[in-house]
Amino acid sequence: MMIFDSHAHYDDEAFDEDRDELLESLEKSGIGKVVNVGASMNTSMASVELAKKYDYIYASIGVHPSETEELTEEKIDELKEYSKLDKVVAIGEIGLDYYYPTPDRDLQKKWFYRQLDLAVETKLPIIIHSRDAAKETMDILKEYQGKISHGVIHCYSYGVEMAKEFVNMGYYIGIGGVLTFNNAKKLKEVAKEIPIDKIVIETDCPYLSPVPNRGKRNSSLNLEYVVKELALIKGISEDEVKEITYNNAMKLYGLE
Repeated sequence: MMIFDSHAHYDDEAFDEDRDELLESLEKSGIGKVVNVGASMNTSMASVELAKKYDYIYASIGVHPSETEELTEEKIDELKEYSKLDKVVAIGEIGLDYYYPTPDRDLQKKWFYRQLDLAVETKLPIIIHSRDAAKETMDILKEYQGKISHGVIHCYSYGVEMAKEFVNMGYYIGIGGVLTFNNAKKLKEVAKEIPIDKIVIETDCPYLSPVPNRGKRNSSLNLEYVVKELALIKGISEDEVKEITYNNAMKLYGLE
């Protein structure tokens, strides 16, 4: 049974020394597919290059809220051109991040709207990054109900009620290494309450390594620990978790 890593950043410099070696080992280690997610113009382009190089890697293109100062209309046009490539499967990661005081919230919102419009235009699903911005993220996504078919709330960090609301709106909930942390009570509760057919698993590598590798560089090879924890919470087998979340990610990214 293969695993689908629905959100990775293998373009990150943390992989500069052994990227090819690691990526070539994934399939043999049970990782069937990976979506490499853009977070800036450069990393979006790098994601496209990785997808060209490896059969089982797909790309998402978009600019993370923390990088929105680099955006211009010309760059949106560039993203639009890239969206036409076969292996580009989503617009993301896009959204709002209010954890730090910059970039300015209005600027973040401006480019969040603009990239949501791009998703409407390209008919691609979206990968949402939302940190300390729950209500505004929800309100903006509600404005796009019926225009954007679906997407994923990546690295989900809010409560159960909001998760249920996102699921009712057609979104998947992205769950990764944090699920294995002792202090992740809220996320464990979300995992318990949300139907398994609305959950996708992800690494966000090189970040957020699960226990027992917390604090070290993360990779898709660590998803076994997330699978194990989710199987325990759901009371089903690890193979079932792998199969269901794999199919969910296939649906999310339109790869069926």
